[in-house]
Amino acid sequence: VDAPAPYSDAELDALATHCNEQGSDANKVERQVRKSEAALVLQTRLGEVFEGIVTSASSKGVWVRIFHPPVDGRLSGPGAAPHIGQKVKAKLTLADVERGFIDFEEVK
Repeated sequence: VDAPAPYSDAELDALATHCNEQGSDANKVERQVRKSEAALVLQTRLGEVFEGIVTSASSKGVWVRIFHPPVDGRLSGPGAAPHIGQKVKAKLTLADVERGFIDFEEVK
C-alpha cells in the first residue's frame, strides 16, 4: 500500500530554501555576537599595543589577528600595506561593542 507523499517537490524545495535562509541568518547573528563580544573584551584596552599577524587584505581594508586575546580587527596606518602573513605591532584605536568593530593602527 503506497501512501501519498506528505509534501510535493515544490513544497520540499520551498522548505529547504527556508531552512537554508534561516541557517544563514543564524550564522550572521552568531558572527555579529562574536565581534561584539571581542570588542567588549577590548574596550578598556584602547591605546594598548598588541602583537599580531596580517590575515587578509581586500578593497575594504587590511585585517590583523592579535594573539592575546585572539581577536581580529581592521588595520590602518601610514606607509605601505603589510602583506598577508606578516607579523605586526598593532595599537588598539577602536572597540565599538554595538557595531562589533575593532580597529588597530600599525605601529612601526
